[in-house]
Amino acid sequence: MMNNNQPKNVGLLVFVAALGYFVDIYDLIIFSIVRIESFQDIGVPEELMRSKGEFVLNMQMGGLLIGGVVWGIIGDKFGRLRVLFGSILLYSLANIYNGFVQDVTSYGVIRFVAGIGLAGELGAGITLVSESMDRRKRGYGTMIVAGVGVLGAILAYYVSEWFNWRTAYFVGGGMGLFLLLLRVGTFESSLFKQVSNHEVAKGSLGMLFSNRERFLRYVYCLCIGLPIWFVVGVLVTQAPEIGKALGAETVLSAGKGVMFTYLGISIGDFFAGLLAQWLKSRKKVVFICQMLIILSSLWYLNSTGITSEKFMWLAFFMGLGVGYWATFVTISAEQFGTNLRATVATTAPNFVRGALIPSTILYGYLVSLWGIIVAATVMILLLSAIAIFALTRLKESFDKDLNYIEE
Repeated sequence: MMNNNQPKNVGLLVFVAALGYFVDIYDLIIFSIVRIESFQDIGVPEELMRSKGEFVLNMQMGGLLIGGVVWGIIGDKFGRLRVLFGSILLYSLANIYNGFVQDVTSYGVIRFVAGIGLAGELGAGITLVSESMDRRKRGYGTMIVAGVGVLGAILAYYVSEWFNWRTAYFVGGGMGLFLLLLRVGTFESSLFKQVSNHEVAKGSLGMLFSNRERFLRYVYCLCIGLPIWFVVGVLVTQAPEIGKALGAETVLSAGKGVMFTYLGISIGDFFAGLLAQWLKSRKKVVFICQMLIILSSLWYLNSTGITSEKFMWLAFFMGLGVGYWATFVTISAEQFGTNLRATVATTAPNFVRGALIPSTILYGYLVSLWGIIVAATVMILLLSAIAIFALTRLKESFDKDLNYIEE
């Protein structure tokens, strides 16, 4: 049996991981916030704003998907710290360079590179914190990482209000490089160090697909996160269109909606972590969050004549519901052995983000059949039903001993 003694300065690790995710979220959503201003500045015509915006956003998403695989494998083969140092350096430099772009093509290429870097931060941080804390208390650590991290979205909104779009990118890159210096004092996971001395496959994607039970376990982990990005990427982002369909007197602000949603996610992550410690169950917390997602989303989609103020509150409540993001990643990490843990914890959140693409395709088809309100209602009920079913197929992992490997 491998020794499971942990370093004493784990608080520093949690602090640095939380700040890393804070910068990660800032850089992840900054394009969505400054898209219009930046496109106007580099001369994108009004009629091409949406299509060019989708191009740049899809480039970033492509980087996230590829980066999730690359950093996950690196994390299991060479260590979690390699990911934390390499990923933040890559996306920080990319964001600084983003402040100098003059055309859409280079904009998209740099967002692709930034996406690769951004993909590694959360999974590596959650894995390192989970492996470095007492198994009965690690939920507190991952709660702090995600709860503090998502506040980066709020800073991104205010920085974009205070400064021009180029400065907003410089701020994100500068914060990342500063945090890189703070990471010099962090330490590697003792569980990884012990596994690194064993002759066992590490970071092998093939292992996820070569065993039926292991593959299904991985798929179920992905499925429990499906509703999260549909709420953020469709219900909140398409607030102007949904508000119009509901007969809103004023145009609902997607930007402010995103800010209030992320505020809800931050608070939700804290409460989800605390509730899991109280109930000694992560599965019960995810189920409660699914119920809150369904209730708040249906309330929103049935709010005829919705006002801007009501939308802000509902965006906040929907954010509370999807505030099990850290719990979702923690569950994914806890379901697999040390030699696959970083691969799963890093690919899972990025694949769930990528799952928004097929979700929006199906959503678009349903909109053409039934209209935007009915389509959104059907989609949120369907995705939550899939998440709840997947949750029933996973074993409780609250105080699971992570000191094992996948054969």
